[in-house]
Amino acid sequence: MFEAFGWGFLAQSSLLVAGLIVCWIKVPTKVVGILGGFGAGAMIAAVAFDLVPEAQVLDEWQFALWMLVGVAVFLLGDRIVDRRFGSEGVGGAMGIVVGSVVDGVPESLILGIQVGTGVTISLGFVAAVFISNIPQAVAPSADLVAAGWGPGRLGRLWFTVVLACGIAALLGYLATDISGAAQGDRAAALAAGGLLAMLTNSLMPFSFERGGELAGAATAVGFCLAALNS
Repeated sequence: MFEAFGWGFLAQSSLLVAGLIVCWIKVPTKVVGILGGFGAGAMIAAVAFDLVPEAQVLDEWQFALWMLVGVAVFLLGDRIVDRRFGSEGVGGAMGIVVGSVVDGVPESLILGIQVGTGVTISLGFVAAVFISNIPQAVAPSADLVAAGWGPGRLGRLWFTVVLACGIAALLGYLATDISGAAQGDRAAALAAGGLLAMLTNSLMPFSFERGGELAGAATAVGFCLAALNS
């Protein structure tokens, strides 16, 4: 049980580490955009080579339905953020944080299910998740720091996200322990839909605005490197 929590927490812990780094290291705006593009490419690869294959055991209509559920979850979270912070500046950065939750929680749920069913956890997959989270956290955190957020507030934000992912992995484990039949297919489809919506609405516009044409090149590099590890 605690092994599942540990895997979920560990895989997403780079969000907390990378999110806090920008409090002490000034990251140029163009570099933030390039890192965001790199993260976007890695996430596209994750959708194509990890999440979609995991969900393909579903019927086509179920796959589409759960992807749309993921889209709805992201849009709802993003709408709440817009009302609280606005759609620009802090609001735009928080939209990417919402995407991290929509991505990380189902991803961690899948890890917990794998532990519960005795599937060997791929260290390569965990490493890929860990590394791809770094630009995903640096990009919005830089904007939040510029808006006046300090290490304490930023740390609490990302720690909450990482803790939620650890708990999701624990719940995935408990689901298999109770039912013996839990699968990660629906969670994978949900994460895929939410990620695609977040990439289009938040991370890719954010990256291009700050990184310019180099953000596109970084997206391709991020995709290629993530695909090699899939």
